[in-house]
Amino acid sequence: MILVRAPGVYRPQEDTRLLIRAMAAAAIPRGGTMLDVCTGSGAVAVAAALLGGAEHVTAVDISRSALISAWLNSRLRRTRIELLHGEFAEVLGHRRFDVVLANPPYVPGPVPTPTYGPARAWEAGPAGRAVLDPLCRILPNLLNPKGIGLIVHSSLCDVDATVRDLRDGGLKAAIVAREINEFGPVLRARAPWLESAGLIEPGQRYEELVVVRADRTAT
Repeated sequence: MILVRAPGVYRPQEDTRLLIRAMAAAAIPRGGTMLDVCTGSGAVAVAAALLGGAEHVTAVDISRSALISAWLNSRLRRTRIELLHGEFAEVLGHRRFDVVLANPPYVPGPVPTPTYGPARAWEAGPAGRAVLDPLCRILPNLLNPKGIGLIVHSSLCDVDATVRDLRDGGLKAAIVAREINEFGPVLRARAPWLESAGLIEPGQRYEELVVVRADRTAT
């Protein structure tokens, strides 16, 4: 899928494609409502509208440039997406959805999470969980009964913690997709720090991407 991107907007990569494939394989009933958290260019939101059979798609991001890109990409593909600007925990309120899709920032690093600039799309603090943790906490409240959540992130930021936190919130949770990829430029540049932090083995230059599925079964 060729996408328009404003300067500084995250380019869809292997994690985006893995999340879209997991959505396509999830046997999601058509006609429901879908939410794309941290939409970036809108690639996942557009796929949800075209492939996921959603009747209504909402996309949220803290970057105005990302939302402009998502709007352009939705119009180019004749899809309609509701766009919300701001922190997802603040702008969504008490709304609930049948499906929640998320490709949040998850790259571990020694720098504080930025408040502006393109690095907001990947920087996620020393454990890589600055966005994952609040997302796991809020997800049970975002899902309708029988709702499905799909979150993609790297094994570098503790997949077991994601599964445990979702289960603690009352959801069924399990890994449904995996894929090993070579490090991109950001991870290659900080490989020595990742080694010193014990997040990778000496000489390791690959990561495993995973998609965690969460199901809300209780009413």
